[in-house]
This record gives sequence, structure tokens and C-alpha cells, in this order.
Amino acid sequence: MAFLPFYISRHKQLKIVIVGGGYAGIAALVTFLRYMPDVDITIVDPRSHHLKITHLHETFRYPLQDFLIPFSALERRFGCRHVCAMLSPQEETLRQWQNDKFLVVNGEILEFDYVLVTSGSAVAKMDKAENVFDLDDFMAIPGSKLLSNRLDTSKKDEQFISVIGGGATGIQFLFEIAHFLRRQKIEGKLRLIHGMDRVLNQFTAGFSAYAEARMSDLDIDFHPNTYYYGQEGDSIFLETNGTGQKFSLPSTISLLFLGKKTETLFFTNVFGQVMVERKPLQNIFAAGDCSVYQSLGSDTLTAQSAVRKGKLAARNILRHSGSFKLLEPYLHRDLGYVISLGPADAVGWLALEGNVVGGMPALMIKELVEAQYDLLLTGIDTYLI
Repeated sequence: MAFLPFYISRHKQLKIVIVGGGYAGIAALVTFLRYMPDVDITIVDPRSHHLKITHLHETFRYPLQDFLIPFSALERRFGCRHVCAMLSPQEETLRQWQNDKFLVVNGEILEFDYVLVTSGSAVAKMDKAENVFDLDDFMAIPGSKLLSNRLDTSKKDEQFISVIGGGATGIQFLFEIAHFLRRQKIEGKLRLIHGMDRVLNQFTAGFSAYAEARMSDLDIDFHPNTYYYGQEGDSIFLETNGTGQKFSLPSTISLLFLGKKTETLFFTNVFGQVMVERKPLQNIFAAGDCSVYQSLGSDTLTAQSAVRKGKLAARNILRHSGSFKLLEPYLHRDLGYVISLGPADAVGWLALEGNVVGGMPALMIKELVEAQYDLLLTGIDTYLI
């Protein structure tokens, strides 16, 4: 058992319920077991598997199964329990849990010492035609199959594929699709539609310049300052930002990557305890995309931040259960961020956001970060903090 500073166990086996089995939930699970191997953990998640959602764009190269880890396998590996159920608690629900020290799932009473809510962000929803897909569709069908099946059923001689959304997710899918079309020798015209004047506009201009240059190399059409507002048949309907000019373009397939939308946000104190009416719920913590930490730490909706929050919340739950109750503030700052631009290219920043790295160095950083999380899934924690 590893040593955790400011934590002296009271020799009580803790009962922990983790609501959500994404990045934050798994990071918390491994952290709990590192410092208290006999902890009793129940994960409540509506899926049968943990999904490495940040890899979905790679299903144009690899089977979807490569990015799914059954909760049954995690149960065997870590000795935890998975309950397949959807929980969408509100603040009032959390306050009731705090008072009762139990929650009810599928008619079963789950007693707990602490609850950690790690539910992630939902995909932004829009009405979709049958040839319009979003991230939810890629969670069920690999990209290679989804795209091939749709293109095979199209009777058009010239086929157009529209990617809507030039953020990190949209860009990663865009480049994977471009390389997939080339590998499969599929004749299709690829375009990107984005509501801002440059792609990856949440990052420095160096990101945009690098990605847009690679888009030009691959003959990808770019429509900046353009909004998507619908699809009918094989036509996509668009509107120019600023002028309001509406127009349509042919589109055999349209892929929507409009960003994350968190339906319920929980504001926490600097230690990860959920705040309700400006008071912390002592035994209810939150981490991941559903949480907003009132601290100096990173609150970005990324796997990197989710993992760090999950680990910190787990450490603080253990400390809170111990003799001293000296908790650790959340101060994590992202040390870098990398975006894949297909199988052999990437762009990112390292140490400082203005320090843009492209090509093979960025790809190597990405591989190292992903390997670190894969080790965590086996129970090996290589994160320094």
C-alpha cells in the first residue's frame, strides 16, 4: 500500500460509490485502491464498458473493441462492483444522499461513506436526418463501417462528406476521414464547416496555421464563419456568420461535432466537495466534466483534467475519512495538449501554450500520454501528481 501524505486511516473499510465510469471515475478507482486496497467500491454507469472516448476517431483504422474495456473485466481486475444504471442527480438529490448516507439504484439500497460523482458531458443534440451522424453514433459503430455503409448506399456519382465543427474532436475526425478515403481509394470530396474564422480557435494561432496547412495539402475544403442549420436529403443548409446569407451545398454524409454540453454542473470547493447553497456536502465529491472547481486548477473539458480531478478527489476522500482531515487543494495546470491529424501527424503545445509542436514530436507526446492512461487501466499509476 502506497503512502498518502496527511492520511492516517481509522482502520475502517470505506464504502465508496462512484457515479460514472469515464476517465475521472477510473482514475479515482485506481487511486482509492493504491492507498486503501480493501476499499469497497461500486461504480454506477449505464454502459457495459468503459469507453476511451478520446480515441473514437481512430475507429477508421482500428476496431471499436480496441477502445472498450468491459466493466466485468475491471471488476475482476480491481475487485470493484459495477451496477448498470443511469443516475442524473441534481443538487437536491445530492443533499438527500448526504443526509441519508445511502442511495437507491435499480431498487437496491447502496449504503456509502462517500459518493464521487464523475458523470461526463453529453453530446450536444440536434435533430438529425438519416445521413447525419454525431459522436454518439461512433460510440456504437466504428467509423470505417459507418462511412463505408453510407457511401455504398448512395447512388450519387460524386459524393460529398461534410464535417461540422472545427474544434479538437472535429479536426481529429476530419483528418482520419481524409486518410481513410485515400487508403480505401474512395472518390469523395471532404469539407469542413466551422462557425469561427479559424480552426482550433480555442488555442493559439499556431495550432490553426499548422492544421489548416495540412488541410490544404489533403485538398479539404474549408468554410469558415459558417453555421450549420439542417440537412434534407443530400443537401446541407448553411448560414454565413455576420451576413446571415443562407445557402446549401451537396452533402452525402454530414458529421456533427458541435462540442460537449453538460446538462448538470456541480460547483465544488477547492478540495472537490460539492457546494450547495454555499456550503460543502462533506461526503459528496465531484470530478470530471460535470464539475467546476472553485480553484486555480484547470477546468478544461479534457480527459487530462478529468483524470487529475478524479485522482485528487479520491485522495481527498481518503484524507477526509482519516484522523487529520487535511485536504489537498486542486492546483493542477495542464502541461500540454496534443491533437491528432491522422495516423502520422499531430499538433500540440508543451509546457507553454505558445510553444506549438507539430509533426513527429507532437505525435510522440500523444503516444506517451495515451500509454500513461493505458497503464492506469492496469492499475499502474505513473502520474507524478
